[in-house]
Amino acid sequence: MIYRRKVQFLKSEWGKRVWARWRRLRGDEVGTGNKLTELIATYAPGKSWVDIGCMWGVNGGHAFLAEESGAHPVKGVDVFGPTPEFDEMRAARNSDIEFILGDAMDPATVEQVGVVDVVFCAGVLYHHPSPFDLLVSLRRMCRETLVLRTSAIPEVGGVPNAAVYWPMLPESDRSLWDLPWLGHQVGISKGFEPNEGYGNWFWGLTPSCLASLLHTAGFRVMRRFPEVFAETLVCETSAVPFSHRVPNEREARDMALRLLEHGKP
Repeated sequence: MIYRRKVQFLKSEWGKRVWARWRRLRGDEVGTGNKLTELIATYAPGKSWVDIGCMWGVNGGHAFLAEESGAHPVKGVDVFGPTPEFDEMRAARNSDIEFILGDAMDPATVEQVGVVDVVFCAGVLYHHPSPFDLLVSLRRMCRETLVLRTSAIPEVGGVPNAAVYWPMLPESDRSLWDLPWLGHQVGISKGFEPNEGYGNWFWGLTPSCLASLLHTAGFRVMRRFPEVFAETLVCETSAVPFSHRVPNEREARDMALRLLEHGKP
């Protein structure tokens, strides 16, 4: 009940202002959606670049800005095909951006992207049913830096790394996460819509959960720009991507024997 009241307060204009003032007093650099423009200009010059989820709602705008800021080569990936606006802008700019129609989770897409200096991903993570696996795929593509922006939910007191899975929540619980300034949120406003695929909102991740997912996937958070219901982060690669190799039959049998021997009195 206390947490519900906290979220309802933070959804109000007054609550958002109070939260922002409190975070600034703590010394945090509170973020906005416009922060991405500054980060692209900072991290793009002289770097190879891929924008994951480049099309929906932005028509390649972030990728064009990266190219304009000095990134080369620049690639864009999306499960939605290139929009007319994207094609027109690419022609008008005589742009060299390579568009890849594919799922970032698909090994073929990862291979087509290759390894680039900077991976940019905004507005995607919470739309994926398996956010950790997506982060691992991003790590496989990333040589140096990940610029990530995602929806988030407030921390749950006393429960670090908490998260909310939105599909199948009853309306009485789901309505708590319906943010009026975002308009229709597929999967929240009217419940899960299977035909919308990745258009659904799947996960509400707390900042601590998000940081732990990134760390496990092989990233280290270097800069953070919090908002009430969003996080913008700059991460560096810190470890090899998480993976689990299935043993061959001989290795599996040897492993089973060792376990049996270990379990003997």
